Amino acid sequence: MAYDKFEILKSSAVPLPIENVDTDQIIPARFLKATERKGFGDNLFRDWRYNPDNSPKEQFVLNNPIYSGKILVGGKNFGSGSSREHAAWAVYDYGFRCVVSSFFADIFRGNCLNIGVLPVQVSAEFLDKIFKAIEADPNTEIEIDLPKQTITLLETGEQESFDINGYKKDNMLNGFDDIDYLSKMKEEIKDFADKRPF
Repeated sequence: MAYDKFEILKSSAVPLPIENVDTDQIIPARFLKATERKGFGDNLFRDWRYNPDNSPKEQFVLNNPIYSGKILVGGKNFGSGSSREHAAWAVYDYGFRCVVSSFFADIFRGNCLNIGVLPVQVSAEFLDKIFKAIEADPNTEIEIDLPKQTITLLETGEQESFDINGYKKDNMLNGFDDIDYLSKMKEEIKDFADKRPF
C-alpha cells in the first residue's frame, strides 16, 4: 500500500512528554479487529483521550486546540510493549507523519517505517529542547529533512542528525512499502527468472 512521499516536513508539533508509552496505550487491544489501515486514528490513545462515557478528557494533549501539527513528540521508550502494527497505523491515520523521541522500541520503529511514519530518534538533550520550545510557543515549527537526515528547531536553528536504514529511507522518499519496492522491480525479477536454467 503506497503512501505519500516523505522528503521535507515543516510543521508544528504535539507534545506528549510521557516515558514508556506502550502500544496498548497507543491503540488499545479491543480496537484491533479491523485488518485495513483505516479508521484507527479515531482511537489513537483512546483511553487517555476519552472518558468511559466517550466524552473527551480536556486535559489530554490531543484534545487541547492549542496543539496541532503532523509531528508527535514523545518521551523516551516510545512504542514499547506488544508488536501490533495497528499502533503505527493509528499514528498515521490520525495525521502524524513523524514521531520524535529519544528512544523507540525496535518493532514499533520498523512498523512506522513500513507505512510512512518517520521515527526520528534524537538525544535526550535535544528532546528536552524540543519540549521546552513547544511549551514556550505551541506554534513552534520543526523541520524534518529526510534527505539530509536532520531535525531543526526553525526559530533557533538548533539542529541534530538522525539515523535511518538506507533501504527504508529510499522507500520513504518514494512513498513505497515493501510490496511497492518489489513491484517496481518486476521487470528485473522477470528477466532474472527468464535467465535461470531451471
